[in-house]
Amino acid sequence: MAECHPVGFQWVMEAKARGAKIIHVDPRFTRTSAVSHVHAALRAGSDIAFLGGLIKYVLDHELDFREYVLAYTNASAILTEEFADTEDLDGLFSGFDAEKRQYDVSTWVYEGADATPAAGSGEAEQPGAHHGGEKHQRAARGESYGSGGASVGAKPKTDETLQHPRCVFQVLKRHFARYTPEMVADICGLPVEQFTEIAEAITANSGRDRTTAWVYSVGWTHHTVGAQYIRTASILQTLLGNIGRPGGGILALRGHASIQGSTDIPTLFNLLPGYIPMPHAHQHLDLDGFVEADAGKTGFWGNMRSYTVSLLKSYWGDSAQPHNDFRFDYLPRLTGDHGTYATVQKQIEGECKGYFLVGENPAVGSANGKFQRLGLANLDWLVVRDLQMIESATFWKDGPEIETGELKSDEIGTEVFFLPAAAHTEKDGSFTNTQRLLQWHHKAVEPPGDARSDLWFYYHLGRLIRERIGDDPRDAPIRDLTWSYPTEGPTADPSAESVLAEINGHGPGGPLSAYTQLKDDGSTSCGCWIYCGVRADGHNHAANRQPGSEQDWVANGWAWAWPANRRILYNRASADPDGKPWSERKKLLSWDAEQGKWVGPDVPDFEPTKAPDFVPEEGAKAQDALGGGDPFIMQTDGKAWLYVPAGLADGPLPTHYEPFESPVENALYSQQESPTRQTLDSASNPYNPARSPVYPYVFTTYRLTEHHTAGGMSRTLSHLSELQPEFFCEVSPALAAERGLEHLGWATIISARTAIEARVLVTERVKPLKVRGRTIHQVGLPYHWGPNGLSRGDAANDLLSVVMDPNVHIQESKAATCDIRPGRRPRGPELLDFVAEYRRRADG
Repeated sequence: MAECHPVGFQWVMEAKARGAKIIHVDPRFTRTSAVSHVHAALRAGSDIAFLGGLIKYVLDHELDFREYVLAYTNASAILTEEFADTEDLDGLFSGFDAEKRQYDVSTWVYEGADATPAAGSGEAEQPGAHHGGEKHQRAARGESYGSGGASVGAKPKTDETLQHPRCVFQVLKRHFARYTPEMVADICGLPVEQFTEIAEAITANSGRDRTTAWVYSVGWTHHTVGAQYIRTASILQTLLGNIGRPGGGILALRGHASIQGSTDIPTLFNLLPGYIPMPHAHQHLDLDGFVEADAGKTGFWGNMRSYTVSLLKSYWGDSAQPHNDFRFDYLPRLTGDHGTYATVQKQIEGECKGYFLVGENPAVGSANGKFQRLGLANLDWLVVRDLQMIESATFWKDGPEIETGELKSDEIGTEVFFLPAAAHTEKDGSFTNTQRLLQWHHKAVEPPGDARSDLWFYYHLGRLIRERIGDDPRDAPIRDLTWSYPTEGPTADPSAESVLAEINGHGPGGPLSAYTQLKDDGSTSCGCWIYCGVRADGHNHAANRQPGSEQDWVANGWAWAWPANRRILYNRASADPDGKPWSERKKLLSWDAEQGKWVGPDVPDFEPTKAPDFVPEEGAKAQDALGGGDPFIMQTDGKAWLYVPAGLADGPLPTHYEPFESPVENALYSQQESPTRQTLDSASNPYNPARSPVYPYVFTTYRLTEHHTAGGMSRTLSHLSELQPEFFCEVSPALAAERGLEHLGWATIISARTAIEARVLVTERVKPLKVRGRTIHQVGLPYHWGPNGLSRGDAANDLLSVVMDPNVHIQESKAATCDIRPGRRPRGPELLDFVAEYRRRADG
């Protein structure tokens, strides 16, 4: 965190100064480790085993916050008799189809409940069949349930004593029974004594009077089981009562200032703003069918129709009316996986002809750089909007494939349009950061030359397209768009404030102040329901800047947090079932019977006047169906899910699987890797065989403080390039001795994709680990470099393959295998021969 998120890390240091204990779990010793009380070096890709061991420690020693667990989780829910765990099926859950590599989740449900398909699974066949057949059925279901997850078909039978052998609590205990400290040490390379020290510290700091927070970033997400990494942490935190309470939670650090905003108002192919799922072709034929299929009937996600209709009104205004289904038919439909890696494959196959690259540099920043560049080389046109002439704009003349002869500049037909972009200091707008905080930034200077803001580009592109289209009915969705914003200045930049106003939403009385005001009758519009209220009363609350000295510790006067300026999600859980704080030390919200409302410094994440003893009427819908003791208001049952009965593609409980490319066998099951992983079948995307002696070492990629992501904003600056002048690899003294590597000399790192070269940094920061009875060496590679800029080098991501998590389609870039040898890599066609020889040896 100190390395990659130094601004946020100041608060960790402040907590340390106040007595907090800082524990850093990371394969490498970093700047964070240097100021932490404990650094636990573990093998990249083994975190579920580590977290699972902590869960077992909590359960074995009865250190769970039992009152919290009983009241606020599904621990007492009883599962169907048909459910079988990985402990029963040697690494698989019941319902696995080996041919399709996906689960039928009908056996995962609660006793007496209906089955709901898992994300990524095959759906029940719809009348008229699916567009795209089986491929369509499997694809893009990761977010089809919105922010609340899949709905539960019925209230489960429960056992409040938690003794029933099929209740979630007992299933959880059996599932993690083998995650002993010794097993954690064997899988992760972590000493038993250090694991025990961490377990004792975390549990001692959790309960009524104390809370522990977990902080993670892409070190957890960039895995084939990335979603389950976070699931494991959420189970641990829920058992300890660390969710919805001050000082608790799971904090997801983001790699850019507004990556959170880029998922809220998404750049993702399968989501609409506010985590409304994108409709599927031939599944969601009308608005009623869409809402019926994908909205939970209870909890606040039960208002999905209001959120969706208000979004459609913001898109199409007066054209969106009840008689035409509010123009629901205008929305694009998914026909399969349209994620970034699937799109690159379509480029290579000739199906995708044109591409926009905005604020990303896949030629060096995405997994398997060659795969990316071959895709770009097969386009008809490419638009690149960036601050600098990045590698994705110049691949056609100086990419690695030009040197090897795989591509020739005069044979590449891609027409590249480079359009200079304005930096954030050169435009108005907002950042939405890791804590859901919208912070407004004002333009400081005008952009230079022809550089323009993203808002300018898309507004005027849309304006020109609308001017040129005719009366073709197919163009009606574009003609009918609400596409009129006031412009400012000599370049006619659209007003960012007006866009924020559209996102906030309007009703008959003017700007809306809360998403609870949204209606499903077309009387309200809102561009993103979770942002509703950011311009309440016509004031830009994202620009609020009340000094900390003038407000309380919750700091509601600094910027605006979605939803409703709430700073701690699920904060009803900060009080006990009767509405009293769990302790004075951790007091946040409490029920004031005299006033008949919840009171405290934060905005209640609950209906403010719903009493703790409220019991819903039979058949109640949406939030009215949640009781006064159901804090998790986006879930259909109001509970935190220790076990997920529906909604995940790879299992209802987290399970340790080895990374797809791993040097060791799975210590727990014969099922080596995630059975539902997404692989990409392409000659440009070969894989290292698991446990191959040809690729005996683990490598992991990471960021440096001095450079930013793919390097376009940093490797062109002299002072940053001077601080980190060359691409390097980190290796331990033991690995250096084993492979003859010299400090500051050259090393060649090889995978089935390619070989790259880097300067050698011999350091104790990367330790050899004892895993499965043998020594495992790890190689650290920063991923900022490429052939352009002042500081140049090979791209670490060229070594990576494309293999993905089935829930969210994210690549496994934090754990793979390689070989490393001294000296510089071969040049030209000899590099291809060199890599091919490695593949031949690995394939036997």
